[in-house]
Amino acid sequence: MLDANLKTQLQGYLERLTQPVELVASLDDSAKSRELQELLEEIATLSDKVTCVRRDDDARRPSFAIVRAGTDISVRFAGLPMGHEFTSLVLALLQVGGHPSKETQETIARIQGLEGERTFETYFSLSCQNCPDVVQALNLMSVLNPKIRHTAIDGALFQDEVEKRGVMAVPSVFLNGEPFAQGRMSLEQILAKLDTGASERAAEEIAAKAAFDVLVIGGGPAGAAAAIYAARKGIRTGVASERFGGQVLDTMGIENFISVSHTEGPKMAAALESHVKDYEVDVMDLQTATKLIPASQPGGLAEVQLKNGASLKARTVVLSPGARWRQMNVPGEAEYRNKGVAYCPHCDGPLFKGKRVAVIGGGNSGVEAAIDLAGIVAHVTLIEFDSQLRADAVLQAKLASLSNVTTLVSAQTTEVHGDGAKVTGLSYKDRQSGETKQVELDGIFVQIGLVPNTEWLKGAIALSPRGEIEVDARGATSATGVFAAGDATTVPYKQIVIAMGEGAKAALSAFDYLIRNEPVNLAKAA
Repeated sequence: MLDANLKTQLQGYLERLTQPVELVASLDDSAKSRELQELLEEIATLSDKVTCVRRDDDARRPSFAIVRAGTDISVRFAGLPMGHEFTSLVLALLQVGGHPSKETQETIARIQGLEGERTFETYFSLSCQNCPDVVQALNLMSVLNPKIRHTAIDGALFQDEVEKRGVMAVPSVFLNGEPFAQGRMSLEQILAKLDTGASERAAEEIAAKAAFDVLVIGGGPAGAAAAIYAARKGIRTGVASERFGGQVLDTMGIENFISVSHTEGPKMAAALESHVKDYEVDVMDLQTATKLIPASQPGGLAEVQLKNGASLKARTVVLSPGARWRQMNVPGEAEYRNKGVAYCPHCDGPLFKGKRVAVIGGGNSGVEAAIDLAGIVAHVTLIEFDSQLRADAVLQAKLASLSNVTTLVSAQTTEVHGDGAKVTGLSYKDRQSGETKQVELDGIFVQIGLVPNTEWLKGAIALSPRGEIEVDARGATSATGVFAAGDATTVPYKQIVIAMGEGAKAALSAFDYLIRNEPVNLAKAA
C-alpha cells in the first residue's frame, strides 16, 4: 500500500507519539477490506507504539478506529483514507497518540468547553481538496472533547448509504443523525456554528479595535499580498475576510504559479495565511463586510461595517473581496444546489459514479470538468450557450476522443428538474431551432465563470457594468484612500500571480497615500 518513501516519512512522524495507539479494524471479505488490513498492518510495523487488531465491532466495513489505548479517545474512518485524506490519517494518528495540536490555547479551551453529546459523521471523497479541513477539524474535536465522536466516511465506498441520506455533495456533515453542514469549513467556522455566542463576542472585540493604517478586506492571494507588503512598512495592518485563502481554497491543481511547478489550492492558502502571520497583522477571519463608508476628506477615516454589527475604521482600505462561481439563475438551480447541482467536479464527481451528468459551460473549466467526469460517470452531456466551444484546442481534442461525452452547442439551459429530493434532469432551448428539449440526468456541474463579490460596494465606489471595481494603474478606486486588487477589479486576466502583484501594488499605493496625507484631527475638525 505504501511506497518506501512514504513509509520513511510516516515512520518519522510516528516517532512523535507519546501514547500507545490501537488500530481497531472492522472488515469483511471485500477487496477493500483486504487493502485496509494491509494498510493498517504496514502502519503498525512502523512504530512500537502502534498495534493493529481486528474486532469487527462496527457495522460499516471496511472501517477502523484509531484509539488511545486504555481510553475512550478515538476517531474512526470508514474506508481507506488515502489521496487527499492521507494527511487526515497521519494527523489523527499523531493527535490520538498524544502529540499536541498547533491550535491556540483559546481554541482548544473552546472545544473542551462544548457541552452535550455530539456524534458527527462526515462524507468525503478521496479527490476532494476541501474535505480534509472538515475531517481534520472534527477529528481534533473528538480527541480534545470526550463528548464528541467523529466518523469520516468515504462516500464513493458507501454509495448505498450516501443515496439513502441524499448526500450529493462533499464534504457533508451530519450531527446526531441530522444534516449539519455542507462544503468546506474551517475549525473556527465549525466552532462558530456550535458556539452561538461566538459572533457576539467577536463583534465586541472588533468594536474595541483602534483604527488601522491599512485595512484589507479579503484574504485571498491579493489580500494576503497586500497585508504582507503593508505590514513590512511597519504600519498598523488588519485583514478581515470571510475565509482566508478565498477562491484558492476551491482550486485543485495550480501549475502556472511561477517558480512552483505544481501545488494545490488548500496548500497555497495555508502558506498564504502562514506568511501573513509571520508579521504583526491582525487577522479577523469569518467576517463579512456589508458596507463601505469612504473617508470624507484625505487623511480621514474610512469605515467598513460588518455583518455581525461591528465596524472597523482605517486611514486606507484595500478591497480584495474576490469572486464566486457564477450561477445559471434558472428555475430549480437554487432548490437543487447540493442535491445534484454542483460547482466542483473534483469534489463531488465521485458521488456520481456510474450515473449521467451534465456540465454547463464550454470554456476551459467546463471542458476540463467534462474530461475529468468522463472517467467516473456513465455519460457526460456538455452544454454550451455559444455556437462553438471556447476551450483550448488541445482540450477540445481530448474531449472529442471520449466515447461517453455528448456536446451540445447553441444550447441555453432553461430549467433544472428534480423530484423534490434530487436532480432528475434539465431543460434547454436549442437556440437555432427554438425548440425546448429535456435531458434526463442525475447531476449538473455548473462551470460558467465568476461573478465579483461587490454587491455591498454599490453606491460607495465606482463599479463597471459587470460589477467589477474600477481601478487605475495604481490600484486606486474612485474613493479617497480606498484601493483594490484581485479578481473583483477591472484588471484583466483573473490569475493568482496577477492578483498577488496587484495586491502588492495596492498596498504600496496605500502607503504612498499615507505618507502624503496627514491624519485628520477629528476632534478639531468637529
